[in-house]
Amino acid sequence: MKKYALILFFFFALVELTTHLIDLPNIHHVSKPMLLITLALYYYYSVKHEGVSTIIMLALFFSWLGDVMLMYVANREIYFMLGLGAFLIAHVFYIFAYQQYRIEDTSKALLGVQRFRFSFPIILAGTGLVTILYNHLGDMKIPVMVYALVIVLMVLNALFRFGRTTLTSFSMVFFGATLFMISDSLIAIGKFLDPIPYGGFWVMITYISAQYLIVEGLIRHKP
Repeated sequence: MKKYALILFFFFALVELTTHLIDLPNIHHVSKPMLLITLALYYYYSVKHEGVSTIIMLALFFSWLGDVMLMYVANREIYFMLGLGAFLIAHVFYIFAYQQYRIEDTSKALLGVQRFRFSFPIILAGTGLVTILYNHLGDMKIPVMVYALVIVLMVLNALFRFGRTTLTSFSMVFFGATLFMISDSLIAIGKFLDPIPYGGFWVMITYISAQYLIVEGLIRHKP
């Protein structure tokens, strides 16, 4: 079942990306919700013998909810706020998951100056984007700033798994978390600043890659 769930995930990913190159709204309304459903099934069947993490399943559920809400943004602006809220909760659960999926031994972890040095580019990217968008946010200033803070914390917690898990697990989760931040940044730029050519495609390819890498990386964590 694990293999079939992963095949279905990549199938719906390909279909979803195609809908952003060719206007296929009916197919898009099927393929997008199926992404996180099939990824959750893949995660479940990958770890069911070791133990399924409720935190990860909740992160995937709220990500799925965010996906569904954002499909209806064109109809009512409230759906953007609902989607933003759902993804914010998903990021919080991912932060908890990163803390759960690491070993207690910190002898090889980033400490002190190392933490600051590697954290700085992430913090700079997050604050820089908010600074650029600030005058264009209108009534969304506080929600966007809170969201930006949470996603920066999500990426930092992925970074702080270095030395506390396998190199493969760390690399996949950290790269996935970074792609998640890029995907959300593209959404913000397209909505509040300037439309991005093929913006939907670039948002989804970074988002799909992010979700897969995070889940796969957490699966590969070995205590």
